[in-house]
Amino acid sequence: MSEVFWASGPFRIILPAAIGALMSLVSHEASACASCGCTLSSDAAMGYSASAGWRLDLRYDYIDQSQLRGGTGTASPAQVVNNPSTGELENQTINRYLTMGFSYNPSADWNVNLLIPYVIRRHSSYTDTTSAPFDASQLNPVKLSGSASSSLGDVKVIGSYQGLVPTHNLGLQLGVKLPTGSYGSAVNFSTGPAAGTPLDTSLQPGTGSTDLIVGAYYYQAISQDWDAFVNASFQGAVMQRLDQPGNDYRPGNLASLSFGLRYEADPKWVPQLQVNLSHKGADRGALADTLDTAGTVVYLSPGITVSVLKNLRLYGFLQLPAYSYLDGYQISPRWTATVGLSHVL
Repeated sequence: MSEVFWASGPFRIILPAAIGALMSLVSHEASACASCGCTLSSDAAMGYSASAGWRLDLRYDYIDQSQLRGGTGTASPAQVVNNPSTGELENQTINRYLTMGFSYNPSADWNVNLLIPYVIRRHSSYTDTTSAPFDASQLNPVKLSGSASSSLGDVKVIGSYQGLVPTHNLGLQLGVKLPTGSYGSAVNFSTGPAAGTPLDTSLQPGTGSTDLIVGAYYYQAISQDWDAFVNASFQGAVMQRLDQPGNDYRPGNLASLSFGLRYEADPKWVPQLQVNLSHKGADRGALADTLDTAGTVVYLSPGITVSVLKNLRLYGFLQLPAYSYLDGYQISPRWTATVGLSHVL
């Protein structure tokens, strides 16, 4: 292929549209903040496929949010207390997502993917010590309130059509996120001064909303050893169970864009580099933390996919924050990690 991939036909149309969608959706699942969810493209990590049949995937994401940030920089507890945008000084949230995926290709043109997440989350915050002016005694560990939960999250079903071109390397996606996870006030603080009171709505295992998911992807060999890919998606709530005045919650819309390169000189070892961009709009409603949930984040994600057996692949990635602009004050990860297994049945 003599010309570079971003100048080729379908990609020339999709990339500007994807970037435009990402940058224009600034008003509107993730979790309690813009940097809580994993943005890695697992489709790219495992390698896109148009082969008919079943595929079973198991993925583990680890996200330790422990750095206070606001705007494009770090923040201090004194800033949060003296210039509050919310009544809570967050300390740490450790998210562990275990996701089972079932993918079926009835033909080279079509695919349907079922994603079932299990959410393991530990959260702590200084819920009763946010009165200004800040004093170091407010950070006394005995004033920390904590919670821990492990339960089913919100299930996603996503269909893909990749029959637009004969090479089947251009696809469109349409799916739905279902309100299968516990939401509202299902999880309470279990320790500290706030014990027995509900955790923030946006930190519950589910959002209580039914969301529409639309997306597109494209991948292309650019030389004998290198492949390139890009995918973009948008997720927004269309129905919510928490919809009563004074008891309503709507998660902010989520737009994401990933692109990168895969080095395939040896099919048994495939190093790759992803760039993952995500923009989350502010949560809305009486139960929402409207001032501390929106933002844009960019990650550099090096990783590798290894063929363990004939039909079994293992992949691992490290995500490193390259840029973030966060509304209000939020706790963000210094790094995130993902490992996964993919088995073709």
